[in-house]
Amino acid sequence: MLELLKPITWFPPMWAFMCGAVSSGAGLEGRWWFVAGGVLLAGPLVCGTSQAVNDWFDRHVDAINEPHRPIPSGRIPGRWGLYIAIVASLVSASVAWLLGPLVFVAGLVGLGFAWAYSAPPLRFKANGMLGPLVCGLTYEGLSWFTGATVMLGAMPSVPVICVLVMYSLGAHGIMVLNDFKAVEGDRQTGLTSLPVTMGVEHAARFACVTMASAQIVVIGLLAVWGYLYSALAVSVVLAAQIAAMPRLIRDPAGKAPWYNGVGVTLYVLGMLAAALGLGGYI
Repeated sequence: MLELLKPITWFPPMWAFMCGAVSSGAGLEGRWWFVAGGVLLAGPLVCGTSQAVNDWFDRHVDAINEPHRPIPSGRIPGRWGLYIAIVASLVSASVAWLLGPLVFVAGLVGLGFAWAYSAPPLRFKANGMLGPLVCGLTYEGLSWFTGATVMLGAMPSVPVICVLVMYSLGAHGIMVLNDFKAVEGDRQTGLTSLPVTMGVEHAARFACVTMASAQIVVIGLLAVWGYLYSALAVSVVLAAQIAAMPRLIRDPAGKAPWYNGVGVTLYVLGMLAAALGLGGYI
């Protein structure tokens, strides 16, 4: 069951939640339980639920790409994968309710997208442009929004919302890189991921441009708003990402895991740098 929920995927939304909390500029006094509940909600609950939902509705694809996964291998038999996804959704919604009305709404939106991404009739992941966009908006943007909302008990500021939206759009590129590992299964089952429709090299270039463009906009916004140290920090990590991109483009399928470890780490460090500026820490 733990393998089904893919703990390694919990980090991005938990990190985005932390960035949201930092960007709010609010102190932790009296809000420790809300923060702990929000981290639990963003990572193990909503993200874990999305992984269970995805594995259930992708069991025929995983039988080609990853036959060792719990459902296609038979280690989670029958319809238990679906039952786990349903129970996890109910638990996630209950925790979100305890964290306040805005967080509850955000949690329901996240759960709705988790099901719509993988389950018919919508199955957003079948569309190479729409699927990564939904993932980026929920994994990064919605988690960031939830972190800021938990700390403030109210809507975040306009600058915070602008920055979280840009990082969500940039995360579209990260999600495209994740599709490189499933090209063969996607092709055989009719999923139109960008590596399938564009080819791996063009998809890699698209991902790089998407990630870099979003961060250039963030740098400009931070500079205009007077967060010069944050703008400089994001510029430095972007320069390092751009230096690593040619190696990815030369061998997209082989180097996508490497870039996920190097380039994506730099990307999320830039998120934290932006959050520190918005929160008034640098």
